[in-house]
Amino acid sequence: MDNSEHTSGEQSTSTSSTTMEPKAGVAKNEHGLEYVRLVSDDQKSYSDIYLYGGCVTSYVVDGVDYLFIRSDVTLDGSRTISGGLSHCWPQFGPGGLQRHGFARNVNWTVASQTSTTLVLELRPNEYTKSMWDRNFLCTFTVTIANDKLDTSMKVNNVGKDAFDIQAALHSYLSVSSIDALRIEGSWKNREFLNRLVGDNTLHVGEKRTETRDVITIEEPYDRIYCGVNDPVLKDGGRGKSVSCPKLADTCIAI
Repeated sequence: MDNSEHTSGEQSTSTSSTTMEPKAGVAKNEHGLEYVRLVSDDQKSYSDIYLYGGCVTSYVVDGVDYLFIRSDVTLDGSRTISGGLSHCWPQFGPGGLQRHGFARNVNWTVASQTSTTLVLELRPNEYTKSMWDRNFLCTFTVTIANDKLDTSMKVNNVGKDAFDIQAALHSYLSVSSIDALRIEGSWKNREFLNRLVGDNTLHVGEKRTETRDVITIEEPYDRIYCGVNDPVLKDGGRGKSVSCPKLADTCIAI
């Protein structure tokens, strides 16, 4: 599974209170949109996952939310939730479907839940069949622990015909400021696609080779690093770090 990271130091839309006593369970926001809250066993962290889009909108640890939601987002189900951990499935980039696919634009169903684990399912419906007539079962599992948030997505082909897919978590991560951000990982000598140069009308870009050991941001970014599976975001302003292990590729967009 690929991973796409967006980072921001801007003010985000509040999807839940970071100061209230966390309580696990199902709730609705002010627009009536349903979400599930998971709470860690030590009660120091929680995460909210909306059924619309199967989107993880917050991961709060000791009052600090490590995920970012764009300030212009209205959480009423009328449009894609731009932020958090948003699905790109069954397509990531340009192709025959809408960009980033349809998994982010439909309601997922709860297969099972506890106070620390949520399992969501997505099956074909008339909307998905109108674009992509395949028989599938997507299972998205979110588990919160005292020191981490785990996500896992599995796709089963329950039909007779084979199909190709792309999958990514379009991850919006909150930082104190871009200037305070350092991104460590196995970047040096890795090939990447810079989609902000060359013919970017179709987001084609140009392939280049990274020369740095640590990435700092000094210009707009939209780059896909092939084979980088160990990014660590270090926020000097907060004195915190976020690691994203077990990736296939990493995309950085700012």
